[in-house]
Amino acid sequence: MTTAGNGTTGRYLVLLEDDAVAAGTKALNQVAGIHAASTAEAGVDTMDFDASEGVVLHQLGVAVVNADEEQAMALARAVIEPGPIASLEQERRVYAIAAPAAPAEEPTTLDESVFTWGLQAVGAQLSTATGKGIRIAVLDTGFDLQHPDFANREVESSSFVPGQEVQDGHGHGTHCIGTACGPREPSEGPGYGVAFESEIYAGKVLSNEGSGSDGGILSGIAWAVSNNCPVVSMSLGARTRPGDPYSRTYERVASRALAQGTLIIAAAGNESKRQNGLVAPVGHPANCPSIMAVGAIDIKSQMAWFSCGTVDNVGAVDVVGPGVDVHSAWPMPLRHNRISGTSMATPHVAGIAALIAQATGARGLELWARLTQTARRLPLPSTDVGSGLVQAP
Repeated sequence: MTTAGNGTTGRYLVLLEDDAVAAGTKALNQVAGIHAASTAEAGVDTMDFDASEGVVLHQLGVAVVNADEEQAMALARAVIEPGPIASLEQERRVYAIAAPAAPAEEPTTLDESVFTWGLQAVGAQLSTATGKGIRIAVLDTGFDLQHPDFANREVESSSFVPGQEVQDGHGHGTHCIGTACGPREPSEGPGYGVAFESEIYAGKVLSNEGSGSDGGILSGIAWAVSNNCPVVSMSLGARTRPGDPYSRTYERVASRALAQGTLIIAAAGNESKRQNGLVAPVGHPANCPSIMAVGAIDIKSQMAWFSCGTVDNVGAVDVVGPGVDVHSAWPMPLRHNRISGTSMATPHVAGIAALIAQATGARGLELWARLTQTARRLPLPSTDVGSGLVQAP
């Protein structure tokens, strides 16, 4: 296996051509001597990447492989030649998009005694839609399965982090699930969940330390798609530099997911320092054209100072959501917490997507279109806010 570095794991992502999983799995062996197991086979552990030569995520047409330098060169040659291997890229390390330390601001005066400011900003409390019957997959650090605010909710869960259960030892995932799917009438504090009757699919793709890999995230996406989740929320990523290309693997995966009725929504990133005039580009994997990238605004409908923006021709912000000082669930015993980030804006958008999906029956590209067409225009540059602030149906 190659040596990891520069935010990579040392493994590779191999994108297979459409409808070429069987031929691609065979080509891995013929071209590079890699014996890859397919997740279509019974008993295959999709996360046992270190202990195997390779695993093919059958649902997505992507392989995660361990390859030495010679094998990697052979795979790179196969990309150029006609055949089932479409592209090769290094697997990245990906992180929960941490909430930055906020500069001093004037305290908010909006009444949050009944509903959070975020719910009010997107109009969720006025909507007759509840998300009932819509599955939302939140791929993050897991979920506090014993959280009292969710005592009567059914939660499907799965961990894609080796050696760690779904139980959230970080907090980030529980907060995001709370915003997208939490209650409107908790026993303590304001209502904070957008799609409060949606079906929760909690996928742990980031460790309790807040980090993970592309392979784990792609495994989570495959799980969500196979479970017919119309909405996938991912408040995670890796920073990019201006001009960095987006991942061809994630782009094809997201496109394939859209075709199967699953919309992937991801945080744009928190690397900007707008108070200093710095706007950072949208991060990985939100910079893919077929993944909806979410920026963050504050209670005054101004850009969050940390929110990444469209600064080149690679990644673009598509919509924005409430992302500053957001109240939501947190692992016990704290129960609730307020944090900031495009991570917090993303589950607001995912929850609104679920409301629209329930109200209209829209899926995939149609759901994307409805989210952007009904967003509230803001007097801010489209490079920062895209189509605007998402609104409940």
